[in-house]
Amino acid sequence: MLITPFVAGSPDWVDLGTPDIEGATVFYHGLFGWDYRSAGPEAGGYGIFQRNPGGRTAAGVMIVPPDQGPPSWSPYFRTPDAEATAKSVEQSGGCVVFKPMDIMGLGTTAVFTDEAGAAFSVWQPGRNKGLGVVNEPGSLCWCELYTPDADGAFAFYNSVFCWEVVSIPMPDGSGTYRMINPAGQGSDSVFGGLVPLGSDPVEADSGPHWLLYFAVTECDATVAVARALGGTVLMPPVELKGVGRFARLADPYGARFAVLQAAPAV
Repeated sequence: MLITPFVAGSPDWVDLGTPDIEGATVFYHGLFGWDYRSAGPEAGGYGIFQRNPGGRTAAGVMIVPPDQGPPSWSPYFRTPDAEATAKSVEQSGGCVVFKPMDIMGLGTTAVFTDEAGAAFSVWQPGRNKGLGVVNEPGSLCWCELYTPDADGAFAFYNSVFCWEVVSIPMPDGSGTYRMINPAGQGSDSVFGGLVPLGSDPVEADSGPHWLLYFAVTECDATVAVARALGGTVLMPPVELKGVGRFARLADPYGARFAVLQAAPAV
C-alpha cells in the first residue's frame, strides 16, 4: 500500500486532465464525494479535488483541450531533484515532455514518457508535500503500469527511481504479478504493479499507460453510481482472492481509472 510520509520514488500526487472541470466535478463529487477548489488565478486554471469531511486533498485537476491530448489520469512520483530525474529519464531511454519547472514555490514538476511511451510526472516538494489522503475510501490506493515489455519497463524505472520488485503468483494460477515499491522500503510498501499490455484486452487498445486505482467501500454500488452519472464500465466488478473486488471505469469524458474494495485484512 502507499506509504506516508512520502519517500523518494513513491506516488505522491495525481491529477486529472479533462476538457470540462465543471462536468468532471459533478461526476467525481457524486462518485467519491470530492469538492472542487480553485488553486487561484495565478495557477492557470488548475484546481484541487478535496475529500470531505476534513477537506484533505485527494487529487488535482486541470483543463486539457481536446487538441492537446485525451482526458486522462496521471501519476506523479516523488523526487528530491527533478533536474537529476530528467537527466536520468533521458539516459534511460525515456523522453522529457515538459522540463522541470517551479510551481509558485509549492514544488517543482516535470512530465516524461518512459521507454514505451507511457506518460508520468514527478513532484519535488516545496510547500506542497503531496496528497493529503491516500488508501482511504475516495483516495488513491494503487497504480498499475500497462506496458508491452514488463522487463524493459522495470529496468527503466529501476534506473530512474531505484524501484524494487516483488513477484507473486496470481491467485488464479495464470502467471505472476510484479509489484513495485520504493527503494529500501520493503514489500510492505508496494504501491503498484507491472502488467504486460497484451495480456489484458480491456487495456490493450489504450497503448502503454498508467492506470490509477481509488479505494471504495462498496465496489458494485460505486460502479452503479458511475454508470448513473454518465460514466462507462470498462470492466464490471471482479473478485480477486486476497485482494478484493475491483472494476475499471471511465468518466463521462473518457478518462480511465479503477476502483478497489479491498479484501478484509486477515
